[in-house]
Order: sequence, then C-alpha cells, then structure tokens
Amino acid sequence: MNTRGLVKLLLMSIAVLPAFAAEKFRPQPAASYATKQTSDGLTIAAVVYSDPEKLKPVFGKVNLHEFGLLPVLVVMQNDTAKALKLDTLELHYVTIDRFKVEETPASEVQYLDAPTKAPKLPGTSPLPIPTRKRKSKLAIPEITGYAFNAKMLPAGESAHGFVYFRVLHKPGSKVYIRGITDAASGRELLFFEVPLN
Repeated sequence: MNTRGLVKLLLMSIAVLPAFAAEKFRPQPAASYATKQTSDGLTIAAVVYSDPEKLKPVFGKVNLHEFGLLPVLVVMQNDTAKALKLDTLELHYVTIDRFKVEETPASEVQYLDAPTKAPKLPGTSPLPIPTRKRKSKLAIPEITGYAFNAKMLPAGESAHGFVYFRVLHKPGSKVYIRGITDAASGRELLFFEVPLN
C-alpha cells in the first residue's frame, strides 16, 4: 500500500474512533429513571454509580470508589419550547444532614491519584536522582469523555454525562442543581433537588 493510502486509512480510523467511543455508553431517557424531578417541562434524572459492577462497563477496571470518588449520571430532557443555557450550572451532593459537597471537575479527577513528592531529607544529595514516574490510575479517557459538559440545551433535546463528587454515598442524599437559565430572557429557572434513593 502506498503512503497516500496509509494516510487515508489512518484518517478514516481516527474519524471513526470518537463515534465508536460515544456508542459505548448510552443512558436511558431522563423520564425513565426513578430518581428524577420535572419542573416547567425540564426533566433532570440523577443516578448514583455506587456499585463496582455498575461502574465496570463505563469506566473499565478502575474502581473510582477506591479513590473516594462517587460518579453520578445526570440526564436532562428539555421538553420546553425554549433553549436553556447550562454554562453557569452548579451541582452539589447534599447529604441527609444537609452537608453540601461541591462537584470535582472531570479535568481535576486524574490528579487525585497523582504521586506525591517525597520530602527532602537533610544530608541528601542536592542533585536530582532520576526516578520512574508513576502514571495516575485515574488518567483514563472515560473520566473526561463521559463527563457532563453541555453548555446549551436546545428545545426538545437531551444531554447527559457524569459528575464526580468526593464523598461516600449515603441513602437519603440528593443532588442539588441550579444555574440553568432561559437563553432568550436570561431568567434563571428554579433549582432542582433530585433524590438519590
């Protein structure tokens, strides 16, 4: 095969890769989940992924719970006639005793398992000794690839993705969601509190 043919084959395989990755995980419609809330034509479902067997098909061998991370799937369905802005979206995990935990951005998750630098001991050589760098187990493409990152939700459309919280899940907790605005008027919608039972 000539060079042009190889380049063409490589470009085609790169173009197909994101589509294949997107097909790997596809959630149900927001209305089909038991843990959801609907207000003014917007339905938001939140599903806790606290079972390691439930995590495996999405995140592979990496058990996020071992690192103190709780992934929560958020699915939104906009059945209104207007577009909604999500660029100021805020999500919190609220425990049964009303303690709020902020979402950990997906871009920061891989650093939660970063190797720590050993303290310099007195009397050691000032010259750096080369050491083998350990890659974070959380540096997997699924963390950011499946993260909720929609900035706009057009009328009649849906959006989904995972948000990550540094908390152990307890029954009776909720996901508190605010910062959704009407794109035309700029008016903020009422907040959502989705139970995670």
